[in-house]
This record gives sequence, C-alpha cells and structure tokens, in this order.
Amino acid sequence: MNAVLELHGQQADIDDDRFYEVVRGERVEKHSMGIPQNLVCTALASYLWMYVRHERLGTVAAETLFVLDEANRLERRPDLAFVSRERWKRPAQTGAWNVVPDLAVEVISPTNRAPEVLEKIHQYFAAGVRLVWVVYCEPRQVYVYRSPVSIQVLTPEDTLEGDEVIAGFTLPVAKLFEDLDDIEEPIGEERPD
Repeated sequence: MNAVLELHGQQADIDDDRFYEVVRGERVEKHSMGIPQNLVCTALASYLWMYVRHERLGTVAAETLFVLDEANRLERRPDLAFVSRERWKRPAQTGAWNVVPDLAVEVISPTNRAPEVLEKIHQYFAAGVRLVWVVYCEPRQVYVYRSPVSIQVLTPEDTLEGDEVIAGFTLPVAKLFEDLDDIEEPIGEERPD
C-alpha cells in the first residue's frame, strides 16, 4: 500500500517515483531525459561537481525539487543545479528543498516544449536564480542566460564559464558532447585507434 502525502490540497503517492514539479499548486509530471540528454547532463554534473567540491563553493544537485516561490506554490526540478555555501539550507529528508539555487541547468529533450522552457527561465530569475544554462544536444549548443533577455549561445568551439556565480569554472563546450560521438556511430563500424 502506498503512503499518501497532502501536497497543496492534492494527494500524491510518496512511493511514486515519477519526477514532478508543482506549478500554481498543481502537480505536473516531468518527463525523464533521453539517453543523449542524460549522458550530457551526467558529464556536466561530473565536471561541475569536481570543481565545486575542490573549491568548497557549495553543492551540485541533479533532478532536485526546489521551492522557488512558496506563496505561489511553485516548485521546479532543474536537471542540474548549483547551490552556493551562502544560500545553503539543510534540505528536508523528503519533499522539495526550500532554497533557490544559484545556477539552474535544463538539458533539452524531445519532450520539452519551447514555451514551457521559457516560462521556467523567467520563473528561475524571478525567484533569484543568478544564472541559467540551457543545453541542446542537437544542435550541440549551450544557451547561457544571465537574465531572461541577456543570452549568449555557445558552440563546441567555445568555453562555458561560471561567471561570478561559480568563479573560475571553465569547460570547453565540446567536452559536454564527447559521449554523443560514441552513441551516434553506426553499429558494426570500428573506431580507428
């Protein structure tokens, strides 16, 4: 028997392992990433986590539900987030983390719709997120949002930087997409050594 949780007037199964977000008090299912998106997100999480951990800047969290606006019952689950030591609050054992991340990352899957992604970007900045990265596996680009209207598009020839949010962090964009080359090779063809 599944335990039931009251979520802003709605009942939700605690044992339900589906990802969801809460928008205007309504629970909205979040679709899982495809394999290419998961590989890119994992690569970025690894590079980011190693740097943040080494520099003792805070923490990196994947697929974590954050309370962005308690009054308007808004909880979002970025694919990846960075929370600085300055913003750190001890997370609850269950439910959403009542902290606004410094960085939110969305890795775009085929199920993502542009209006929904743009709405999230605006909500992130309205809540106090300082930097948003939107990653597209095809084409291989990273959109760096420093505000909802200040956007820089990076290609594999560019370098992704943490700006003042993650001071000193740099990563060649091409490194994010390296694993995609392996899964896009035709079956039966061998790679030259």
